[in-house]
Amino acid sequence: MAKNILLIFLITFLDMGNGTENVYRYDENGRVIIPAKSELAKLPPDGGKDFNRLVFEQSPYLLQHAANPVDWFPWGEEAFTLAKKLNKPIFLSIGYATCHWCHVMERESFENESVAALLNDTFVCIKVDREEHPDIDNVYMEVTQMMTGRGGWPMTILMTPAKEPFYAATYIPRETRGNRIGLMELIPRVRDEWLTNRENLLENAAEIVARLRKSNTTGHSGMEISDELAISAVNSMKQRYDAEAGGFGNAPKFPKAHDYSFLLQYWFQSHDAGALNMAEKSLQAMNQGGLYDQLGFGFHRYSTDQNWLVPHFEKMLYDQAILLLAYLDAYQATGKQLYGRVAGEICTYVLRDMLSPVGGFFSARDADSEGEEGLFYLWTTAEVRKILGAEDARFAEKVFNLKMNGNFPGDGFRNQTNILHRTGTFPELAQQARLSEEEFQHRYERVRAKLFAVREQRIPPLTDDKILTDWNGLMIAALSRAGRVLGEPRYETAAVRAMNFILSTLQASDGGLYRRYRSGEAGITGVLDDYAFVIWGLTELYETTFDLQYLKKAIALSDYQLSHFWDDENYGFFFTSNEGESLLLRTKEVYDGAIPSGNSVSAYNFMRLSRITSNSEYEQIAGQTMEAFAEKLNRSPSAYTMMLQAVDILQGPSFEVLIAAGTQVEGTQPVIKRLQAFYQPNMVTIFVDQKDTAIRNLLPFTASYTSAADGGPLVYVCQNYTCKLPTNDMETVVRQLTGQ
Repeated sequence: MAKNILLIFLITFLDMGNGTENVYRYDENGRVIIPAKSELAKLPPDGGKDFNRLVFEQSPYLLQHAANPVDWFPWGEEAFTLAKKLNKPIFLSIGYATCHWCHVMERESFENESVAALLNDTFVCIKVDREEHPDIDNVYMEVTQMMTGRGGWPMTILMTPAKEPFYAATYIPRETRGNRIGLMELIPRVRDEWLTNRENLLENAAEIVARLRKSNTTGHSGMEISDELAISAVNSMKQRYDAEAGGFGNAPKFPKAHDYSFLLQYWFQSHDAGALNMAEKSLQAMNQGGLYDQLGFGFHRYSTDQNWLVPHFEKMLYDQAILLLAYLDAYQATGKQLYGRVAGEICTYVLRDMLSPVGGFFSARDADSEGEEGLFYLWTTAEVRKILGAEDARFAEKVFNLKMNGNFPGDGFRNQTNILHRTGTFPELAQQARLSEEEFQHRYERVRAKLFAVREQRIPPLTDDKILTDWNGLMIAALSRAGRVLGEPRYETAAVRAMNFILSTLQASDGGLYRRYRSGEAGITGVLDDYAFVIWGLTELYETTFDLQYLKKAIALSDYQLSHFWDDENYGFFFTSNEGESLLLRTKEVYDGAIPSGNSVSAYNFMRLSRITSNSEYEQIAGQTMEAFAEKLNRSPSAYTMMLQAVDILQGPSFEVLIAAGTQVEGTQPVIKRLQAFYQPNMVTIFVDQKDTAIRNLLPFTASYTSAADGGPLVYVCQNYTCKLPTNDMETVVRQLTGQ
């Protein structure tokens, strides 16, 4: 097994106090993977004999390829200028550090001297980390889907020096397999075509670009969003719902947590038991399956099967954040401790394994270790019995469904390995074990802790240690809400520290955001998602801490976003800034896929900020954003469940709740905590400290909201900018918020 260790898994990182210093190991032949930082200055600009130009980059994905014999360039003018000078096409390869098939393609082809020689002779070769440059990835992913009917990573684009594509594919093997052409056959064909029939390639490229631009026409239809969007979305989801296993459709299954947040919101408004059932069964099934790390917590990226058993073992920061929000919604909406427990476990995982020493959060953890996907997470029954002893092993085998011959098809059966998963809730499993719930929980935790401690001694998967602004914004939003809903100060503290890091390190002097931080360096111009997700984090953090600095920053960044991303003519937000790099086109993203789109989150943000600030212009921006995509929303509403949450605030009812009191006055904190724990998804909360002039300066309308005569708290529940009589009776407040 050791001889199969990939170069990419041998990168480790060590915090040295003043930024992050890189510490690198060696491959099985004793070859240095990447030189130490102190040695980089001695290398020539092209990296020298043992390395290519990627050795000077910050992206872990690019650094993984720094020792390839391929003469890689990072994306930039140097590469395109050289391609024009040499009259060569571009070989663009896009992936990311924790991508399993990216690792396979590197091992098969990019480390191979023969393939590298062909690539270097025929192309100028460019590597892009899609997480650093989602703007580039978005454009060429659309090209790939348009040309091949599918997408994914690694993505391979062949294009002219003018960035116009003429060939697209995902993973390409070294040698041809069946109908999938290999690089050894493809590259010579492309070279011959470029030398002998270039005009045909250029015409094809021009046609592809024309189709791309036509499909991205930004004019809106002038349609209005339907009043029946939510009902239509839920009906569509009911048709696709997997009543047996939870989730939607067949394999593969992605968590898409914002779907469940939307269903809970819809149930709360409509009392549709079917919507609640779809959300609850799915959230429970995902937690019980192999998609969830039963020992170390946190969710893997997606399930390769219909039953949530066999995951793709990557762990992404954004999944943890969005799923945390969904489980918090379920906990607040139903009051069931199960969801609060899962939410707390996600927080435990993130703060243990994804928290950087500088305060931000790492991007992802790889699926592979020691050259095999999932190896870190798999168990044989023999291992479990050796660790736990006979009695506890029998308990573990029943609870986690372990089998002597393995419990999942393919590799599991061949290697007699098991994916730990549960087939019932804890109360159900306790009953099966003939134990009280308390006894079961105690024994379960003892077994889990023993297995986890042993697993921690294994060679771990690579952690992609770059800090991405947008994904950190999502995690800050989730941790902020977790802090107030679960009443856990650690989560709030982590959210505050991460946001302070973003604002101090990843904000430029002009008020804009950088996209990425690593090894003491912030860089890359921010895209729409960076602004939308950080603003989301700021508003959540304000409602958790009531610290006005976060509300001020949310307003300032929103205004910056409007200045640099807003389409004045056709509404909605472009993905890239008006001061960003010129690509083939400026796209607008709205589909709420694995991550909600920047436009959807922006509509949600501007609706909430309009309610907090009483700024009607913000509501107008949110409404125009929805209008820009009304045709898509009306046609397929279930594809835009994050946007639908913004639509629901607009269509109402929505509530603004003001708490007027002194922070130190007895009775204030219980009122705040009760409101923060209450589930009303269309509610914003504002705290008015009677002695603080800053809030009256920022939000002048709050001057008319006063506390009780003795300084005690009064709660004002307002709907559509009309407020009910203030009260200090929380039962009255609850009735006002629920319409009961």
